[in-house]
Amino acid sequence: MRPSRRGDPTGQSGGPPAIASVPSLRLFPVRATSLLVALLLVALLLVLPRPAQALASGPGCAAQPGVIRLDGRPVLEVRQAPGAQTIEDYIKRAQARVLQLAEDPTVDPNRIVVRSDPPYALVGHEGKDGRFKAEIAVDPRGASCFGLSEQQLAERYRNQLQQAISTFRRRHSLTAWLQGTALAALVLGIYLLWLRLQGRINRALQRRINERQPNLLRHLSRFRFAGLVEAEQLRSGLQGLRQIVHWSLVGLISYLLVPLLLGLFPPTQMIAEGLRGQFRGLLGSFLGGVVQAIPNLLSIGVILTITVLVIRASNAWFKALECGRVSIPGFFPEWAQPTARLAAIVLSLAGLAAAFPYIPGSGSKVFQGAGLLVGVLAALGSSAIATNIISGLMLIYTRAFRVGDRVEINGVIGVVQERALLVTRLKTPRNELVSIPNATVIGASVVNFSFSRREIQQPVALATTITIGYDAPWRQVHALMLSAARSVAGITDEVEPFVLQTSLNDFHISYELNAFVRDPATYRETLSAVLAALQDEFAAAGVEILSPGYHAIRNGNRSTLPPPLGAEVI
Repeated sequence: MRPSRRGDPTGQSGGPPAIASVPSLRLFPVRATSLLVALLLVALLLVLPRPAQALASGPGCAAQPGVIRLDGRPVLEVRQAPGAQTIEDYIKRAQARVLQLAEDPTVDPNRIVVRSDPPYALVGHEGKDGRFKAEIAVDPRGASCFGLSEQQLAERYRNQLQQAISTFRRRHSLTAWLQGTALAALVLGIYLLWLRLQGRINRALQRRINERQPNLLRHLSRFRFAGLVEAEQLRSGLQGLRQIVHWSLVGLISYLLVPLLLGLFPPTQMIAEGLRGQFRGLLGSFLGGVVQAIPNLLSIGVILTITVLVIRASNAWFKALECGRVSIPGFFPEWAQPTARLAAIVLSLAGLAAAFPYIPGSGSKVFQGAGLLVGVLAALGSSAIATNIISGLMLIYTRAFRVGDRVEINGVIGVVQERALLVTRLKTPRNELVSIPNATVIGASVVNFSFSRREIQQPVALATTITIGYDAPWRQVHALMLSAARSVAGITDEVEPFVLQTSLNDFHISYELNAFVRDPATYRETLSAVLAALQDEFAAAGVEILSPGYHAIRNGNRSTLPPPLGAEVI
């Protein structure tokens, strides 16, 4: 396979590119945008990869060819040393001799010629007296590694050597030093001018952010982001972003300036080349990683898009179940919203699991360590959390209560404010918020005062017990208790109240009044009103309420009846 041909004015050379002369810089207007574009173009040229030269295979050809350098720059490429020499020794001797030729002012590059001395083709210098001194020998084996004859390869070496020596002398001349100094001063002047301009732009942005802060908040309010950040947080964030961009730009331009200045002087050109190589390698690896990650990023985008669409379809389906547009036998409407959330969580986890292998670096040690840490944390805290989560799900699907129901849980009576996966929160009549772990709720008895009205369209009953002596006729007691219940506004007339005699005690009889509440939300107030009505009814009828029980003999003790309204108490 023939190598690509570069840098050969005769069309026969194919080795490394010849050393070019220092290009002259054009003066351009000192404007921030133009300078920035020019510097970015220079950076792009620095990082562009050079085309690789193909190697011809053959017996004895080096896997990694040797390069004869002059002033640190490649001049000749050697793939097999002539004769029995090693390629390392041959490169070392040839490189020292080429440097002597370049530094010897008596050597005319145009008098470097090729002579045939079978089986070799010799490249050497022909003096003014016509004497020829061989410097480089090319044999048929070395030429075959390039796919050329020894004469063709020798002519290529001659042309590259002539051009390299001429370029070396031109770069080390006094004119080149003066030109490099002038260009360095010009570049430094432009850089300092750009620094001042960049500083002014940075300060102007700082003032503009402080002045236009209210306008930025108004713009954020259009996207419903205004409530997420405060004015001071927005200002601090924008100022921090401004400083990061400013100093990043200053650092990048300053770094690119160093190899540019060092490349203008021969002694520091190799340092400049090394810095350029580092920057090219860093940027090339970054851009290569980005290019390699594009298919994976597209796969992640497709997976996430499908996941979002499926979640939206699932939410729409459960919304229809909740509204009654779609029905499933045995599936209650109040199950729709929590089931939709569970389905969304499951679908999201499935989408993340499917997209995880495509995340750049997902197989690295960092991801593995993070996964191990998450696993340890989950193992340490999963027992209590999992118990409460499972209990919360059981409460949802057992339909024990809804948000807004009046319930009694573990001795706490209140209205359900929130039914989360971990806790259930009740608001008591005293406006206290009680949080009960779901594991406790699932193990306790739950009394739901709102269930009967909602599910079976029947009112819930309240019950209260009083004790009356044996001297009071039980029919009178029943009538008084029923009259008291009917007089309360919170007692409904949908179902008639009734009285039960629950026990015959030693000194009194226990009577239980069962009355049905019109609104479960007023259960506590209605019970208080019923107790007050019972006291009024029995006091008006002259019947004593023996609660607590009395067992004294009537020997002049005062009656337990309250005095009539307005009477004087002695």
